[in-house]
Amino acid sequence: MQRDLPRIRLLVGPATLPSQGKDRMDFLKYRHSGRPRMTGQELLAAVPEIAQVACVEVDEGNPYETATLEDVRKLAARVNELLQFPEVDGVVFVHGTNTLEETAYFLTLTVRSVKPIVVTGAQRPFTALSTDAPLNLLDACRVAAQPEARGKGAVVVANGEINSARDVTKTNTYHVHTFRSRDVGLLGYADADKIVFYRAPIRRHTVDSEFSLGSVERLPRVDILYIYAGAQRGMAEAACGLGAKGLVVAGVGAGSSGDLAKECADIAAAGRAVVVRSSRVGEGRVVRESNYHEPGMVAADNLSPQKAALLLSLALTRTSEPDDIQRMFEQY
Repeated sequence: MQRDLPRIRLLVGPATLPSQGKDRMDFLKYRHSGRPRMTGQELLAAVPEIAQVACVEVDEGNPYETATLEDVRKLAARVNELLQFPEVDGVVFVHGTNTLEETAYFLTLTVRSVKPIVVTGAQRPFTALSTDAPLNLLDACRVAAQPEARGKGAVVVANGEINSARDVTKTNTYHVHTFRSRDVGLLGYADADKIVFYRAPIRRHTVDSEFSLGSVERLPRVDILYIYAGAQRGMAEAACGLGAKGLVVAGVGAGSSGDLAKECADIAAAGRAVVVRSSRVGEGRVVRESNYHEPGMVAADNLSPQKAALLLSLALTRTSEPDDIQRMFEQY
């Protein structure tokens, strides 16, 4: 019977989900509890219900770091490798919630497989009172085991909801209902009775992606410039001086660069770095033909600044032409 279940590979990174506090009321300082994070094997032993829905094997490469873009590149290469094996039907990756959305989006852009890729995390450590960790892990395995999850790119499963990696973002610091897709909505539910999908991502991803990590040894540096009323001139120049090949402006409103407008325009016009205009607002599109756009710039559509930076870094492995990169932002 076990051989007939979907075969899922479990990857684990530094995260709240496998963390252990000093007691059940340790919600905030569990990193300093003195107790090690749970291993993949310990997580599976603590949630035996997973064995009813999938045959889950812990990946021997655990734990996987995700602190840098180079870490995420190595992770994506490993997921690509795993999903080429006929004996692997899907993967589940346990991630810290702080940058979970970035890693999930990177995977959906660079992993060439239709097999399910599920990323999950938790807002409360495994040992905490009313922790969300065990159920999120179970639901992630349930989704990865579903044939309907194939071809949807990387998805994020948490709090009983399934969200597209492209659209999801963390919206609350501590509450369990933190991962949301805001104005475009979730893909479906991981409910108690069954997994239900209502829509599928239509932007390019996974097997339809043009990005390949095969020959990429190092991703180009991209910096994010956060605009607010007190943003000082010189930030864009400083980033270029430090080696940035791309700049993402987390603009105010519909993507205004504020007091950095001339500086960013000059950098874009000179081709010193590709400048992408995004918005710090959280919903809505940044469009190219607007008050704030200058020649040579790229509009981020509705991607968050952090996801725009990932896409730009990948785009720069292929081209530095703004028109070509604009096409990528319209397709991914």
